[in-house]
Amino acid sequence: MKRTLPAALAAGVLAVVAGSTLSAQGIRLGVGAGLQMPLGDFAGQDKLGWVAGGGGTYWLSGGKVGIRGDFSYAQTAHDTSGGSTKIFGGMASVVYVLRTSAASARPYLMGGLGYYNVDVEVTPFPSASESKLGFAAGAGVSFKMGTGGKRWFAETRFTSVSTSGVSPIFLPIVVGISFGK
Repeated sequence: MKRTLPAALAAGVLAVVAGSTLSAQGIRLGVGAGLQMPLGDFAGQDKLGWVAGGGGTYWLSGGKVGIRGDFSYAQTAHDTSGGSTKIFGGMASVVYVLRTSAASARPYLMGGLGYYNVDVEVTPFPSASESKLGFAAGAGVSFKMGTGGKRWFAETRFTSVSTSGVSPIFLPIVVGISFGK
């Protein structure tokens, strides 16, 4: 788990470097970071945390529907006891653009399935880790930056991971930059 943050940062740098090359292929790469907001029973145990990630979207013909693959790493601190919850995972989603005008805001909807590792550390006990399926549904908006294929985006998605005990339900609120078509 200690290697996941450097791996996420390396993938982000790769996305920035490779973004302009992929624009001709209908692929958009992006990186982002933001707040991890626990919901439900998870909110009763953990405080607001942080999240970072990246991914890519392959746009099907017409540019209104895309297939997206992404990964994220998030961490929240426990409310009352010492320790934290770390969530690392990947998700495959379908993205639907509500308006495709290149010069204006592009709102979109997304939903998908993923696989997450949830690592709960409670001081002074050993950590407990579990990997399970999760699902998410959300929305976002992107805005054109300059004259190239860069866009900045803001998005969120209701996410639930099916772990035993208290299933983490959270809302990542992410801003970032994407490159490509």
